[in-house]
Amino acid sequence: MKKAFSPIIIILCLSLMATQCDEDQASFTQVDEQNELLLLKKEIETLANRSVCNESTACKYIGFGSKPCGGPWEYLVYSTSTDTQYLEALVADYNEQEKTFNTKWGVISDCAIPNPPASLKCENNICIAIY
Repeated sequence: MKKAFSPIIIILCLSLMATQCDEDQASFTQVDEQNELLLLKKEIETLANRSVCNESTACKYIGFGSKPCGGPWEYLVYSTSTDTQYLEALVADYNEQEKTFNTKWGVISDCAIPNPPASLKCENNICIAIY
């Protein structure tokens, strides 16, 4: 008799757990998602701003953010003194999350695309974009 109830109890528990996940996701608002993006953006900017340039490092830039019309919001400048693979992966993740956010919440913006830096220079151990 006990064995007959076990599958039913398991199915019931799994159903309740699945319902709980849906409720948690439904309570995640646009503001919540925007705040998560903002935290990730600050983490990325902090990592990039900690990088220093000198004769043994190079300056680089990457498209940062995802405008609703396409393209980046800006270009993030950093040096190879940081963990560039990690930084570039964070930026790619952020860009994808912002693209999803824009689509989900119907975000709009101008469709102007910023120009990438024409060149980069190292000044006082900081990478500077030249436009």
